[in-house]
Amino acid sequence: MSASNLLDLLPAEIEALAATFGQPAYRGRQLATWLFRKDAVGFDAMSNLPRDFRARLAERHAIARPEIERATPSRDGSRKVILRLADGLRVHAVLMPDEDRLTLCVSTQVGCGFGCQFCLTGTMGAVRDLSAGEIVGQVLAARTLLDEGARITHIVYMGMGEPLANYAATVRSLRILTDPQGVGFTPRRITVSTVGLAGAIERLGREDLRVNLAVSLHATTDEVRDRLMPVNRGFPIARLLEACRRFPLPARQRLTFEYVLLDGVNDTPEDARRLTRLLRGHHAKVNLIPFNEWDGAPFRRPALPRILAFQALLLEHGLTATLRWSKGEDIGAACGQLAEPVGA
Repeated sequence: MSASNLLDLLPAEIEALAATFGQPAYRGRQLATWLFRKDAVGFDAMSNLPRDFRARLAERHAIARPEIERATPSRDGSRKVILRLADGLRVHAVLMPDEDRLTLCVSTQVGCGFGCQFCLTGTMGAVRDLSAGEIVGQVLAARTLLDEGARITHIVYMGMGEPLANYAATVRSLRILTDPQGVGFTPRRITVSTVGLAGAIERLGREDLRVNLAVSLHATTDEVRDRLMPVNRGFPIARLLEACRRFPLPARQRLTFEYVLLDGVNDTPEDARRLTRLLRGHHAKVNLIPFNEWDGAPFRRPALPRILAFQALLLEHGLTATLRWSKGEDIGAACGQLAEPVGA
């Protein structure tokens, strides 16, 4: 029987686990601290835990954190981190510095089964879901790459995979990351991105996680979105926006709509005007993402004047619209560029 991964457990479950070994609750809290705060990768390092407790833990449990295979630096300061999982498969995480923040982009699946036409990850297909511990483990592993005194300030679920298609592991990982006895991350500094699974968005809204939500919209008509994002055939724009309207937002928090700009496809003045009408009444902002090209991609990035004109129209109509120039484009780490050969 394979050992269970302690990183899959919530802090309260770790306390309960300690009790099954005859240990008081505070031993469970100490164990959680070693796992989530002190980056322990083995039981020998847990010097304040009784030796026999550590030995018995090691017999039945593991600390299965993804292994950093390599970290590739970009000229803009970001780093693409290739992580090898216990079964040999790989996922990507990306560290992205920006002034006073350091954002980590994490993956939730190996590959992705949604086939968005502008995304390289979709060409991999769906290989498998990650466990909660494998998602949390990306954060723990990435922390070991930081300079002394540096810290990850924001986490975005925008790497490989669709977080809400791996719903249970995504939610469990969010609870571990935000638990004060776990990693202790502030929920408002975590963003979950989705291709637009309307039912899962509504379900997530009932979880009381208070994290940010980013929705990949990328088109203003069902005809274009059907072509770009096959998921639209199951959850067309009107249904998606209905779910977004019902998503609970804490005070001063807005829902983000992601919109990748594709030359001659979804970047016309008419698209900009339709977008303002679609989002009227939503407490939302728009992230405009100029397309990040990859070998074999069927699209191109619009010229800069066209990009700026699209943004200007949104601003004129009262929408908050920012340009998100993705980091790590020179190392294949930008939005929509993450992919890994399976079995290599």
